[in-house]
Amino acid sequence: MAASTRVTDHGGGVWSIQVPIPDNPLGHTLVYVVDTDRGPVLIDAGWDDPASWDTLTEGLTACGTSVGELYGVLVTHHHPDHHGLSGRAREASGAWVAMHAADLAIVRRTRETRPGRWFTYMTAKLTAAGAPEEHVAPLRTSEPRTLPGLSPALPDREIVPGELLDLPGRRLRAIWTPGHTPGHVCLHLEESHPAQLPGHGRLFSGDHLLPEISPHIGLYEDPDDATVTDPLGDYLDSLERVGRLAAAEILPAHQYAFTHALSRVGELLTHHEQRLAGLLSLLSDPLTLWQLAERTEWNRPWADIPHGSRNIAVSEVEAHLRRLVKLGRAEAVPGTDPVTYVAV
Repeated sequence: MAASTRVTDHGGGVWSIQVPIPDNPLGHTLVYVVDTDRGPVLIDAGWDDPASWDTLTEGLTACGTSVGELYGVLVTHHHPDHHGLSGRAREASGAWVAMHAADLAIVRRTRETRPGRWFTYMTAKLTAAGAPEEHVAPLRTSEPRTLPGLSPALPDREIVPGELLDLPGRRLRAIWTPGHTPGHVCLHLEESHPAQLPGHGRLFSGDHLLPEISPHIGLYEDPDDATVTDPLGDYLDSLERVGRLAAAEILPAHQYAFTHALSRVGELLTHHEQRLAGLLSLLSDPLTLWQLAERTEWNRPWADIPHGSRNIAVSEVEAHLRRLVKLGRAEAVPGTDPVTYVAV
């Protein structure tokens, strides 16, 4: 696909470039280009891959600019399909790279943690979840190169929630929306919509609000921090906050732009309510996290879910279970190993 067909002009000095994610069903990240008085600013940068870089640079040319003219890179969250090319964009232009402090801390930790530490941690987590030995065994012998994004670029700046960002000539405000990651941000362009659509400006929603996909809500993993977080609770609160903005249009990092923000927020709230209710009904008998994941309804049968995706599924189940425990609707069964949980 030629770069020109990957570029969309959203009007008002905003474009998107479809930057491919190699070997991923999502297909691409929508990297946004926002014109400012000091040069273009990227919102996210895409996956660190040669073909992705070529698409990004060709896309910038199609937008009438170039990578060398970049003024800054705003990263909605630390995942490699969003932050991957930030460092290379900075090297090519001298642009700053900005991220929320909570995700900046994850980037710093990722850069400092030996890969073996992560595999040891994940092995312990999955064993505690009741995963069978045949699932855990590959992690004991995994090579470090199987982990993507081991050396992500260290951002220069922090995105401070509530503040107008450094985009001369534009009004772009950071909205902290934890859930998908602890430092996920949406970015609210507080300017009238170029097509005069009703509502309050446009919202770059990252992975927080997507038109057809429910973003993964898993655990905020830190091998050295035993704090019991509640990422699903964070996400649901963040969703309602975004709904109250009443943006005229949502510009997400995947799929396509859309205008039905309020109804989409309602659909996602209902989805998670149903997931919580489904887990609660399964917990009429004590189950481990792994058993809960096996019995949960996914978009395909458990037997067809590959190894890495099963880890993500268990993490998502645990995030929902933590919410039920926090609400006093489920609890751990004392003395069980691996731990089982039951409805209250």
